[in-house]
Amino acid sequence: MTMDEIISFVDGLDGVLALRPAPGDGTPEISWGDTFFFYAPDRVPPTTTQPFATIVTKNYPGDEASRLDRADTFRVNINAGKDAFVRWTGHAPREPATRKVDPSAADTVIAHPVYGALGWLAVVNPGPRTAAATRELLRAAHHLARSRHERRTASTP
Repeated sequence: MTMDEIISFVDGLDGVLALRPAPGDGTPEISWGDTFFFYAPDRVPPTTTQPFATIVTKNYPGDEASRLDRADTFRVNINAGKDAFVRWTGHAPREPATRKVDPSAADTVIAHPVYGALGWLAVVNPGPRTAAATRELLRAAHHLARSRHERRTASTP
């Protein structure tokens, strides 16, 4: 899967706002070239919620394990929920991993190297082995984000 294929897929889900920081838009330079997916049916960038998925194209400080400094390498990060996390990793988010996984391995669903304890999953360069799983996980993350949004808006006067 290419980044553009992933962006197109997620952008096709209802209520998605995809933010793609770039020079001149006021965003921090470190975020340029990355993509952040929010559930925002009003198309207004949320200020109090995190994205439900991201695509990162470079190492961030403290997040170098996936070696995104390699040519043509990116990572999809997905907050698909605890059940999906357990299904893919074999352990709960805050529990120690039961097996060692290389966080730079391509086309492999892994616990996010930094945010795994919060239940995030990641895939470096999704390919034939993980394309369907990546789409399934992105749908699940979108569903959870929409549910959270609906709960918040229902409880707001």
